[in-house]
Amino acid sequence: MDAAPSRVGGLVLAAGAARRFGSPKQLARHRGRPLLEHAVAAMAAAGGLGRRAVVLGAGAERIRAGVDLHGLEVVVCRDWDEGQAASLRAGVAALADTVGAVLVTLGDQPEIDPRAIERIVGARDGRSDAIRATYGGRPGHPVLLEARLLREVPGLRGDAGARGLLGAATVALVDLREQIEHQWFRP
Repeated sequence: MDAAPSRVGGLVLAAGAARRFGSPKQLARHRGRPLLEHAVAAMAAAGGLGRRAVVLGAGAERIRAGVDLHGLEVVVCRDWDEGQAASLRAGVAALADTVGAVLVTLGDQPEIDPRAIERIVGARDGRSDAIRATYGGRPGHPVLLEARLLREVPGLRGDAGARGLLGAATVALVDLREQIEHQWFRP
């Protein structure tokens, strides 16, 4: 990985088939737009990022045609049915040569705000392997993976994404709950 350590790429994972949901969740309507479009728009609007991509898999062409991807690169994960690890591998592989870290959000996170992404990117401290959002003490996304963890992503398997990597890593936690309740999503 020859990427400049300060460059952060953005990645939205949206490759799953949403079998329990019963239809392509990415296309489900939420506040007048497809669910995936909310997460993609937040990633596109966030400052502090270099290249940005969305990983599609199941129904990729249908989703591509039905969602405004706001200029994000499309990475198609052929092994999408393996689970989130395959999506993460595909996305990181697409960005790894040009970034030193990758910030990951999920496509079914319609309430993600560009400021949440910026806050996680801004929390980089040069010591932590990852920066993870929490919401009142509960871990969630976005998650930023630094170069050391990016090198381990190709070995991930299954539907747990980077969870196994984070367990053995130095992870800085950033609680976003208060900002969501009081600033970003006022009624």
